[in-house]
Amino acid sequence: MAKIGVGRRAVLKGGAALLLVKGQTVGAQGDAAAIRPKEGDFLVKVDTPGAKPLTPDDVPVGMTQTMAWPLDPMDGTVRNGSRLNRILLLRLDSSTLTPDTRARAADGVVAYTAICTHTGCEVIDWHADEQMLSCPCHYSKFDPKDGARVADGPAPRALPALPLQTIDGKLAVAKPFTTRVGFEQP
Repeated sequence: MAKIGVGRRAVLKGGAALLLVKGQTVGAQGDAAAIRPKEGDFLVKVDTPGAKPLTPDDVPVGMTQTMAWPLDPMDGTVRNGSRLNRILLLRLDSSTLTPDTRARAADGVVAYTAICTHTGCEVIDWHADEQMLSCPCHYSKFDPKDGARVADGPAPRALPALPLQTIDGKLAVAKPFTTRVGFEQP
């Protein structure tokens, strides 16, 4: 009986062909807007024209999260070419943060991926009374004071954190995400 299917080599060749368009690489490697946040990138508010770097004071204390994109300060590229670069910012009382979380914060501002680790929905809900983030798709809750650990729900792991610093009073990326940004495959 003949085996029907596509071999590994054919799949790899086809995938490589998709990555080349007129001799240029496309995707995360060739698109500056899709590159993951890098040390020194500033953060700018999503859906705000002008790409003005945020300061800690632009993130209200204890209020709902501020959604942001990384901004390359060298060429002004907003890294919004991949939804995996969407970052949520919260400003919390530093005394309520665990030591590890406090070490990654800048003036009480913490940063996490906005992509839920369960199925990739956006973490857009803030429960001020509990000081918890949650994903509206399957109701996973994350504790931003404790490294965005899973407090409830089906998410398999904490939200990856993005360590921050301030540069000239502006929020900036200090290091890459603490773990891989992504989610379970259904």
